[in-house]
Amino acid sequence: MQKNDIETLIHFLSKLPGLGKRSARRAVLHLIKNKQSLMLPLVESMANASESIRICSSCGNIDSIDPCGICTDAKRISEQICVVEEVSDLWAIERSNIFKGTYHVLGGTLSAVDGRGPEDLNIDKLIQKAGNENVSEVILATNATVDGQTTAHYITQRIKHLEVNISQIAHGIPIGGELDYLDDGTLGAALNSRRPF
Repeated sequence: MQKNDIETLIHFLSKLPGLGKRSARRAVLHLIKNKQSLMLPLVESMANASESIRICSSCGNIDSIDPCGICTDAKRISEQICVVEEVSDLWAIERSNIFKGTYHVLGGTLSAVDGRGPEDLNIDKLIQKAGNENVSEVILATNATVDGQTTAHYITQRIKHLEVNISQIAHGIPIGGELDYLDDGTLGAALNSRRPF
């Protein structure tokens, strides 16, 4: 049986993260009810984005220009490189509006289970950037997972001979977190990362 246009739209929307079949149906109905003000501009915006999206050749971010807006921002502190697993991690840090350095997107983590080795990630380019004479700090902002920590350890081994400070983002108890609700791994990381009060 051939799907009609509405069913096809529901099918594709249901493939997006956080949207199942039911949520996709509601989204499609909302788009149909707001065809002029929402659906048509969305279609145009998606078409434009699909034509203009570029992967930054310097850091791996996604933007409509290459190098990206972060890499070309003269106000950025080029001495600091924050290493993240994915573009979504970069965007999360940018939302905080605290970090003013540059980034490097690895494109994943090392994973023996998934068969992902160093050659599958953007590590060699990071080592080249870290060796630049104006870089003073590499901040490892990988996730607090086994693969994330394995990747951070591997990078540390590869760049420890360079004259650059290597730091890692803190892991542990979130602001407003209650000890009773935290898992054992988070509590352990918080205890191991304790600092003077």
